[in-house]
Amino acid sequence: MNTEQHEMYEYARKRIKQKKRLYFHFVLFFSGSLFLFIANKWLNIGEPTNWYIWAVTAWFFIFVLHFIKVFITDSFMNKNWEREQINRLMTMQEKKIEQLKNEIENKKTV
Repeated sequence: MNTEQHEMYEYARKRIKQKKRLYFHFVLFFSGSLFLFIANKWLNIGEPTNWYIWAVTAWFFIFVLHFIKVFITDSFMNKNWEREQINRLMTMQEKKIEQLKNEIENKKTV
């Protein structure tokens, strides 16, 4: 397996692991929310208030952040994106260095 194939394999393995964790988080969120509802309504834990709504809402917000990270952020900010950004920044630095060299040479000739 050459380097490029190995990188592709590692990227695919990482993405599958991320998605697997997200699906597990969803199952945990669903079953945990159900448990909190049952604890509040049927077992009368903290009965005068509906505290489980706040807990489920906070947990849902965390799940949405996890979803965004896996399916939106990491899907386009991958290794190729990193390489492109590094190359772009290196090109900008090289241009700046050339400008500075030209300025120094122009000052020497004056």
